[in-house]
Amino acid sequence: MPTSTSKPASDGAATVHSVGIVMNGVTGRMGTNQHLMRSIKAIIDQGGIKLSEREIIMPDPVLVGRNPVKLAKLAERSGVDKWTTDVEAAIADDHNVIYFDAQTTDRRYEWVGKAIDAGKHVYCEKPTALSTENAVALYEKAEAAGVKHGVVQDKLWLPGLLKLQALRDTGFFGEILSVRGEFGYWVFEGDVVPPNRPSWNYRKEDGGGIILDMLCHWRYVLDHVFGQVQSVSCLGAIHVPKRWDEDGTPYEVTADDSAYATFELEGGVIAHFNSSWCVRVRRDDLLTLQVDGTKGSAVAGLRECWTQAYGNTPKPVWNPDIPQPIDFLDGWLKVPEQRAYDNAFKTQWELFLRHVVADEPYHHGLLEGAKGVQLAELGLQSWDERRWLDVPDLEVG
Repeated sequence: MPTSTSKPASDGAATVHSVGIVMNGVTGRMGTNQHLMRSIKAIIDQGGIKLSEREIIMPDPVLVGRNPVKLAKLAERSGVDKWTTDVEAAIADDHNVIYFDAQTTDRRYEWVGKAIDAGKHVYCEKPTALSTENAVALYEKAEAAGVKHGVVQDKLWLPGLLKLQALRDTGFFGEILSVRGEFGYWVFEGDVVPPNRPSWNYRKEDGGGIILDMLCHWRYVLDHVFGQVQSVSCLGAIHVPKRWDEDGTPYEVTADDSAYATFELEGGVIAHFNSSWCVRVRRDDLLTLQVDGTKGSAVAGLRECWTQAYGNTPKPVWNPDIPQPIDFLDGWLKVPEQRAYDNAFKTQWELFLRHVVADEPYHHGLLEGAKGVQLAELGLQSWDERRWLDVPDLEVG
């Protein structure tokens, strides 16, 4: 199974592993900003990924999409000279050993499957499919084909979450009791102010919906940082029933725009996440996680993290008849920057490229992606049936 086109080292020069990457769906918001400009282009600009003093991995992307005008502009902006609207030809090119998919969710299963059939290693955005059955099928197909596979789980490398993980590993929390997540912001309807998310996010028939989107994220965050998810109770809502698309055309919203989910984790930890595109932010960041333990608590945003240990926890008394005498924010300490933090998407791209070229370990494959789809599907079922549901182990062949 090819992993790269290698240029042997000459005297004093390093061996360069040129890795052809089909980047499909790269003209979308996430594909452009996070995966191309802040990840692949950033890796190219830094001189590649250094495996050793004598070995370098250099990405060689081809930009793929359906709109040639957008692709040409993006190629000029990024300095990537290869682009095409013919995804099948890009996949068929022997130089391209990785297929990356950042299309809308409803297209992912088909094209990731075709790439696997062509013998390509695959890396894709989440959700990996619209159903658990199809997500598991992609994993089984990749395993049977012997290709390497990965799914984006970027939030694990956010500075705020890395700081939380460091606190956990040093025993700061004692026994972790609960995790509370607040995610979201106001997405404008599009009639007066242009929308700040794509319209397909609000159409169920196009793979939209915040439950399918965000419960995939919360699955890997909870599993990897706090404990395996064992059961879920979820309530969804369509709070804003009418929106206007990118062309100013009104449409009826058919996918949930808010989700209120509670999870039971192994070890008795309780987690609750509010996820909404209909909320105005009065908190530290667009995503905040509060972790409470017997010895201390922490609140993390995308980059910063604040702590309060047992010894400096205030002792309030309920008295609504006087102004609150305690400044509760004043009792929290900011976690210092003890290391350098790179872009989370770029970090995971580097790990996957090392996995493909140097066979380094990688723990975020399509089975992890299927677990996310499973939790989202159970969340939708919980909403529909208005009850708690257990999260069983996935059955894979």
